[in-house]
Amino acid sequence: MIDTTGAKILIIDDERKNRMLLTLHMTEEGYQHQEASSGAEGIMLARSSQPDLILLDAMMPEMDGFQVAMKLKNDPKTQGIPIIMVTALSDQSSLERGLACGIEEFISKPVKANEVQIRVRNLLRLKLANDALSNHNGLLDAEVQKRTQELETTTEESIHMLMRAAEYRDDETGSHVKRISYYCKYLAKALGMSDDYCHTIFFASPMHDVGKIGIPDAILLKAGGFEPHEWEIMKSHTTIGANILSGQHSSPYITMGKEIALSHHECWDGSGYPHGLKGEEIPLSARIMSICDVYDALRSERPYKKPFDHQTAMKKIEHGDDRLRAEHFDPTIKAKFIAFHSAFEKIFDSLNQ
Repeated sequence: MIDTTGAKILIIDDERKNRMLLTLHMTEEGYQHQEASSGAEGIMLARSSQPDLILLDAMMPEMDGFQVAMKLKNDPKTQGIPIIMVTALSDQSSLERGLACGIEEFISKPVKANEVQIRVRNLLRLKLANDALSNHNGLLDAEVQKRTQELETTTEESIHMLMRAAEYRDDETGSHVKRISYYCKYLAKALGMSDDYCHTIFFASPMHDVGKIGIPDAILLKAGGFEPHEWEIMKSHTTIGANILSGQHSSPYITMGKEIALSHHECWDGSGYPHGLKGEEIPLSARIMSICDVYDALRSERPYKKPFDHQTAMKKIEHGDDRLRAEHFDPTIKAKFIAFHSAFEKIFDSLNQ
């Protein structure tokens, strides 16, 4: 049984003798109490002190009990406080009006001590039970949010460790993985994508080359050009990566990571791999990744090439060269990349360690 001792009762009545009588009955039950001699004062006290229950007179000058109840029930700060109307009115229309105003209970005058105490006690128990349930739900929500954040943090850390393991074979510092995250997030934001999308691509994009785990070192680290069969093996890192990231899961990072791993070497003009997708057949995340990956590859030293400076890399992206065609990239994404090129230079310089 819920203990109502110590509950706060607000008594609103313009007649002092009525307030004194109700105060006596509430004191006998161990309740705290406040008094208001007008509707306006009662509303002010209800908002400031947040009582557990209100005993409200129906017939008062200036603002009657029905008007007071209407204002209290329309105010988010006080609408949850139960109201018992104390009234000499007994006609059906008055009762219906009170119910329409949100009043929970009615007590007829003259007030009987036992009746008012029982009705107050029962309504308080319901109110306190609802409060306890709301508080419990609030604690549960907070705990769920905490656990969700912890799980998300663990997932993000696991993704970074996995990607560092994959990249360590041809990028010992792991700086490429870090830069890719920031490139893709910045470019997605420049394209007007939502905060959730930008957050997701930040953690999904480093998974683009996870399939390199399945490529032999003799091919992955080869300094010269590839033989045709070697190139086919090298290209398979896209499908290997997608297979690694396949399976039943609910993580948006893994879902996007899979589509990036599979399609980040597809080209806007259809000349890419592994499936020769063209235009918007290529997932947006992979199109964003594609230009970011090419830029970072141009700027970075690899076993088969020296690094290019920013201006040279941008010239190759904009106009192409003997290996790279300008038509490889989504033109809208490419235009944004070029417009904000200095931001990508700053990211490279700050994370080039």
